[in-house]
Amino acid sequence: MSKKTSSLYSYTLTYPALAIYSVFFVLPVVAGIFMAFTDWQSSQILNPSFNGLENFRIIFHDERFIKSLTNTLWFASITMILKVVFGLPLALALVKPLITRGYLRTIFFFPAVLSAVIIGIMFSSLFQMDSVVDQFLQFFGIHTGVNWLGQGDTAMAVVMLTDVWQWTGLTMIIFLAGLQGIPNDYYEASRIDGASAFQQFRLITLPLLASSFTIVFTLSLIGGLKVFANVYVLTNGGPGFSTQVLSTYIYQAFGSGLLGLSSAMGLVLTILVTLLTLLLNGYLRRKELEM
Repeated sequence: MSKKTSSLYSYTLTYPALAIYSVFFVLPVVAGIFMAFTDWQSSQILNPSFNGLENFRIIFHDERFIKSLTNTLWFASITMILKVVFGLPLALALVKPLITRGYLRTIFFFPAVLSAVIIGIMFSSLFQMDSVVDQFLQFFGIHTGVNWLGQGDTAMAVVMLTDVWQWTGLTMIIFLAGLQGIPNDYYEASRIDGASAFQQFRLITLPLLASSFTIVFTLSLIGGLKVFANVYVLTNGGPGFSTQVLSTYIYQAFGSGLLGLSSAMGLVLTILVTLLTLLLNGYLRRKELEM
C-alpha cells in the first residue's frame, strides 16, 4: 500500500466518529443558534419565522433576565473563591503523612460523586424551619427561627453553601495533585536557609501551585455559571426571583413554550461562559509565567 493510499485510508476511519459528532453536537448547536433568531413558540412549532435580533432586545429589557444574570455572576464568583478558601487548607492538611489521610480524602471527596439532585433534597431537609440546623444552633443558645429557603438572602446563601460543600472535595484533590508534584528538596533547602513555614508557603508552595490554581478557578467558574440542579431542587429560583440563575430561567422559558426566546438566552449564556473562561484562563496563564 502506497503512503498516499495509507493516509487516505486512515482518514476514512474517522468518518464514523465525525458523523456521530456532527449529528449529536454540531447539528444541535447550529439549530440552537438558528432558533435564537426566530420567534419560535410551542403553539406555532411548525411555523417559526426569522425575527432578527428581536429576542435579544426582549431579554436585555427583561428585569427578570437581568436579575438572573446578576445572580449567576454573583453565584459563580463567590462559590469559586470559597472552593479555593476551603479546598487549599484541606489539601495542605491532607498532604501530610497522617494515618487516616486516605479515609479523610475519601470523606471530603465523596460529595463530588453524589447526584446534585440528592444533595439538593438533603440540604432542603436540613434547612427547613425547626430542622436539624435550627436545633443545632439552638443548642448553642442561638435562637434562629429562620425560614432559610423562604427568604431571599438566606436562600441564596444555602444554595451557595450546597455547591461549595459538593465541589470543595474536587478542589482539594486538584491541589493535592499539585502539592505532591513539588519536590521535597525545595523545602529542605529552604529549611537549611532558615525559612519559616509561612515563607515556604509564600515562596515555594504558592508559585508552584500556579497551574493548579488555574485549573481550579477555571473549572469552578464554568461550574458556577452553569449551575442548575442545586438551584432547581432547593428553590426553583425563588422566593420571588432571589435565587434565579440563567440556567433555571432558560429552563422555565423553554417549559413555557418560548423556544426561540429561551434559545437566545442559551446563546447568551454560552457566549458569557466562553468569554469569561477565556479571559480568566488567559489572565491566570500570564500570572503562571510571571511566577
